[in-house]
Amino acid sequence: MRLYALVLFVFYGLSGCAGASQPWVEIGGERYAVEVSDDDAERARGLMFRDAMANDHGMLFIHDAEEPQAYWMKNTKIPLDILYFDDDRKLVGQQRDVPTCSLGDACPSYPSDAPARYVLELNAGEAERLGLKDGSELSFGPGIPSPR
Repeated sequence: MRLYALVLFVFYGLSGCAGASQPWVEIGGERYAVEVSDDDAERARGLMFRDAMANDHGMLFIHDAEEPQAYWMKNTKIPLDILYFDDDRKLVGQQRDVPTCSLGDACPSYPSDAPARYVLELNAGEAERLGLKDGSELSFGPGIPSPR
């Protein structure tokens, strides 16, 4: 009986840890579980072809250097807020309520207002709901890799 209880404890304990390992960020007093895109292939794919994203989720793009960034919505089916952060994780640019685009390579790009290292994509309307302003700070939870 003890062995059975121990096995159940380990199984449920490990399954709880798996959920805790989901990378997350905080901005504007809210926590978002994020998928991390930190290489060229992941950054190029982004949120393409997805039909929805949970309200408490987002995608965090990590670039190798702080420099001007521009994102587009090619094959993206979810309207988004695109938030640009510098090396210090301060908000330096926002593109809010960016519409979907099915024009392929003719989709417009949405640039940062200043050099950025991190880009956070959230569902459209989140930046307004949180009242985000330039200078807002992005906090990282465990599991967010440091830039190369």
